[in-house]
Amino acid sequence: MTTTGTHPPRTVEVHVNGRPRLLPAGSTVADLVPDPTGLAVAVGERVVPRAEHAGRELRTGDVVEVVGAVQGG
Repeated sequence: MTTTGTHPPRTVEVHVNGRPRLLPAGSTVADLVPDPTGLAVAVGERVVPRAEHAGRELRTGDVVEVVGAVQGG
């Protein structure tokens, strides 16, 4: 994504579970996954603890994996 002048980008492009997605600039993990119950989120192969979701801003190029917990044995 390119910008012109001094204007910050209005969107960021991330990949969520392998698919490209445009989000508003400044979006966080909490914005992307507002109800993380039963889910784990990793950004760039690092698991983001639920307590950090609101503070982890997403940037262009981030690779996000959202995985649901599965019961079984």
